[in-house]
Amino acid sequence: MHLKRTLPVDEEDLHDHDRGLAFDISTLMSRRRALQFLAVGGLTALVGCGSSDDSSATGTAPTSATTAASTPATTKAPSIDVSEISEETGGPFPADGSNGPNVLTESGIVRSDIRSSFGSLSGTAEGVPLTVNMTILDVQGGGVPVAGAAVYIWHCSREGGYSLYSDGVTEQNYLRGVQEADGDGKLSFTTIYPAAYPGRWPHIHFEVYPSLVDATAAGSKLVTSQIALPGDTSTEVYATAGYEQSVDILAQTSLDTDMVFRDGYSTQLGTVTGSVDSGLTVQLNVGV
Repeated sequence: MHLKRTLPVDEEDLHDHDRGLAFDISTLMSRRRALQFLAVGGLTALVGCGSSDDSSATGTAPTSATTAASTPATTKAPSIDVSEISEETGGPFPADGSNGPNVLTESGIVRSDIRSSFGSLSGTAEGVPLTVNMTILDVQGGGVPVAGAAVYIWHCSREGGYSLYSDGVTEQNYLRGVQEADGDGKLSFTTIYPAAYPGRWPHIHFEVYPSLVDATAAGSKLVTSQIALPGDTSTEVYATAGYEQSVDILAQTSLDTDMVFRDGYSTQLGTVTGSVDSGLTVQLNVGV
């Protein structure tokens, strides 16, 4: 993965990670596509000159019993048109071992509901319910799902603090968790809507790893980025009890002036559905 931008000078610097595993995965996928290309070429030769020049011929029924018997059927995974997501800073509160504590290697970090602390810690973050749905897609592979990839997400509380770091919540590890993508590259978290705090537009941090093993070992990442939450939804959420301090902060910033999103956020802006009363869902396709 290549970096798409220069990280903001006023954010904590990310450590450089060895991307050998990600490179190996990309190489293997490229070899697989090359083999598939050769296989399709061989099938064309068997069918003969009478076939059409339709590029969508893959999956067409064989023209003879001999061809059907000698050529196994192949199924192409569905693809989604997606661009590579922008690389961003992990910020000063990642808890991935790069800056202070490391929750990734702790038992209990793999969970879908991240509202409560885990392990020996206890406590629950209050706020408007939010479901975070993500789909991890291989850009070089044409937008096919990356089955088995893992995502670590974290974000601030309703009050704007980060567990393990901020005053009052250093003995909490809530609003942090890891999930593994299914065969369609999909994964989901249950959490609460984060606050806005000085200098930042409402957002959710995340890291994508090649596998669950890599994530829980705090290994090499495929990408670090952030989900930007829509302004109209944030305005509705911040009108509810507990979010009062976010009202003025949201009014004083925008996606175009935010220190992270100001150089472009088209690949990071989530799509939100639902309501404040019944719960909200944000969806983002993540191209890696």
